[in-house]
Amino acid sequence: MKSNHQYNNPVKATLKGIRDLFKKRGRIGALHPDEHLKGKTVMITGASSGLGLATAKQVARLGARVVMVVRSGIPEKGNEVRRASGSEDIIMLPVDLSDFNSIDTLVSRIKEEIGTVDIVISNAAVVAAKARMTKAGLEEMFMVNYFSAYYLIRSLLRQNLIATDPDQPARIIIVGSESHRDPAEFDWDAFGQFQAHAVGKTVALYGYYKLLLVTFAFELSRRLNQKQITHSVFALCPGPVNSNIAREAPAFFQPILKLVFRLFFRSPEQACEPVVYLATSRSLNKKSFMYLFLMEEKSIDEKALDTANGSKLWTLSKQLAEKLGYPLL
Repeated sequence: MKSNHQYNNPVKATLKGIRDLFKKRGRIGALHPDEHLKGKTVMITGASSGLGLATAKQVARLGARVVMVVRSGIPEKGNEVRRASGSEDIIMLPVDLSDFNSIDTLVSRIKEEIGTVDIVISNAAVVAAKARMTKAGLEEMFMVNYFSAYYLIRSLLRQNLIATDPDQPARIIIVGSESHRDPAEFDWDAFGQFQAHAVGKTVALYGYYKLLLVTFAFELSRRLNQKQITHSVFALCPGPVNSNIAREAPAFFQPILKLVFRLFFRSPEQACEPVVYLATSRSLNKKSFMYLFLMEEKSIDEKALDTANGSKLWTLSKQLAEKLGYPLL
């Protein structure tokens, strides 16, 4: 896997994030005071901390029924959202996104207890210090950062659990990263194969899995909206966020990271603005696809825009799910 070397180690990635924050950028717009999410059900993965938790609070304040999909934090994180938003319409569902069976259980519970979801926010991510093998034999970062989003979203669509209203298309929002631009090419031959790695390769792999994720988002929009716009698929990079995503960084590096994050990175409450905007703004009602970096609309990397790459990723992902015993139509 070749790289353009902007995000291939923690120091470069951190400095790039800081520089991006200080660049002058345009803004797509802002929510109007009368825009809200009343009557909408919003599902958020990775909702127990950082960007996901901040987003849960904001969309709850806007009137949404919020489904917090979490690995931990039940019930205390839900109670935190209730206190912060004043809303009692908060539901918490557990999931381990490294486990297909856990995702299947989540989908079953959504079908039985929630019904259809109007807005899906795929936010969960992990930055691991080293390669770890999942129960299915996949590498954990590949599974959590890309394949679980593919599998969960397609499972929800397959069972008609994401609302379809041509007048108000459902929204699927995928939290990507500008680091998706860093890999120079796709490594199709090694797709899904477990490869051992240490912390030195983690940041580069994170960018590669974000490339897969953003490519999937664009391909998903293309496939869903061939005849009419039934689902708006949005992707975004929130910029550098002061969160606990780097909690597995080497111990000697932790104090420096925490200081830099605190001084230069945005709080989750600030960083969730593009997520909330994409979930709420009426101006996006007939959009089939969009990518935001912070609050600026940008084109995604040309590799992710290439429909040949999108089709290849779709096929390989489908084949991998079938090979592992979790077929998707």
